[in-house]
Amino acid sequence: AAVSKGLKGRELTDMDALKACGAAGFTDDGIPLMDEKLVKQAMEKARELNLPLSFHEEDPAFIINNGINKGVVSDQLGIGGSPALAEDSLVARDCMIALHTGAAVNIQHISSRNSVKMVALAKQLGADVWAEVTPHHFTLDETAVLKHGTLAKMNPPLRTAKDREALIEGLKSGAIDIIATDHAPHSREEKEKPLTAAPSGIIGLETALPLAVTNLVKEGHLTYVQLFEKMCLNPA
Repeated sequence: AAVSKGLKGRELTDMDALKACGAAGFTDDGIPLMDEKLVKQAMEKARELNLPLSFHEEDPAFIINNGINKGVVSDQLGIGGSPALAEDSLVARDCMIALHTGAAVNIQHISSRNSVKMVALAKQLGADVWAEVTPHHFTLDETAVLKHGTLAKMNPPLRTAKDREALIEGLKSGAIDIIATDHAPHSREEKEKPLTAAPSGIIGLETALPLAVTNLVKEGHLTYVQLFEKMCLNPA
């Protein structure tokens, strides 16, 4: 169920009633929660209900044209982009609020090497924080935009090769617990729009397992059992 009424980030939903109706957790999906006080209230209530929260971490204040990493490629294309700072700042905030409230918090589709380190630190400090990564983020980097255009546009964006390597290391170390598809299909007509106008998102459901086997198991990063833990057991 949603964290905030109407997904507007201003007022908490009736989380007690939603749990009574069968809600297994709370998230505003792809919309970041910018009100720190509301986030803390949500965590306190979720802790009371013994249910997890799941957050999309991108601060729009730092973003000019979402879906493409702010870096070499976005500079080459002259379109601004979404810097790792947009993710890092909210991950750091929510890891610390989670630590102080004791809430179970999932960081969705992590993409930045700094965010991986912050989640690892939060775990070391005793926070009940989990993190997930998508197949596209551990398989591709920002240069894919030059080759595939809008087909490689997503939120959070594909970042640098160093970020991609850090995501794989995070899977190996246990800092990242979950592989999630973040499956977001769009029509050809939508994706054929200009880069700054096309919607963000990429399919993931059909390709998640083969990409994970090819890039993680066959490369020696994870065993099959570890992969199944990341894709099945840990999410459950």
